[in-house]
Amino acid sequence: MKKNILVIGGTGKTGRRVVEQLQNKGIEPRIGSRNSSPSFDWDNKETWIETLSGIEKMYVTYYPDLAVPGAKEAIESLTYLAKELGVKKMVLLSGKGETEAEACEKIVMNSGMDYTIVRASWFNQNWSESFFLDPIISGEVALPMSDVLIPFVDANDIAEVAATVLLNDTYNGEIIEVTGPELITFKDIVNIISKTSNRKLNFYEITLEQYIDGMKQMQIPNDVVWLIEYLFSHVLTNPKNQLVVNDIERVLGRKAKTFPEYAQETAETGVWSQVEVR
Repeated sequence: MKKNILVIGGTGKTGRRVVEQLQNKGIEPRIGSRNSSPSFDWDNKETWIETLSGIEKMYVTYYPDLAVPGAKEAIESLTYLAKELGVKKMVLLSGKGETEAEACEKIVMNSGMDYTIVRASWFNQNWSESFFLDPIISGEVALPMSDVLIPFVDANDIAEVAATVLLNDTYNGEIIEVTGPELITFKDIVNIISKTSNRKLNFYEITLEQYIDGMKQMQIPNDVVWLIEYLFSHVLTNPKNQLVVNDIERVLGRKAKTFPEYAQETAETGVWSQVEVR
């Protein structure tokens, strides 16, 4: 089995799915995470050299997002080191409509290595594996900007695209934009989850200020609060983000998964049927 492929963030939402995609093709990639061996820690550059040693191609996700302060410098250092150590190709997961993320993309694009940028819309899995899950479980969902149209995309589709472009050099030098096949609002989503999980969910329209205050009261880490505020105030309302792009179909030869399809599959796992313990 090949072990010259690295997945940084290989235990995260897209990374672990990229690992599964590669394993299904008979490839056992090296996983870049704090708990892997060798260990990879974004905050400790001494861990980077051993992780990158002997690697030819790598998929890179930056946690929590390329928009956060310090991400650009980290990507710059990693890209420079990767090239020095002989890495030939880098696939970077980026975000649609994020100015800071586009600055990180340019670093990779100008590195001299082969590259593909996978630029993603918001993930469906934010509702089942991330910050929107707890409100769904509680049955009380309060969000700002409830009528903004978003082409939510499935993390499994992102991972299949990422694994494909990582292995297939015909996509070198391209920016692949991954979105779902339809535009959908937060209100629509809560209604769909309510129907598929057979639960009554109450939806409340609130201001962004109220949402941020609520997160602070819940003692959510400051960097996460900053990121969420940034995503709501700058990214969701960016016209670039309110477009459906057919790159998933172009790369995979099939249509992207719809939100109702994701919701049906997720409801069957029981994750939305948990009872909140107070």
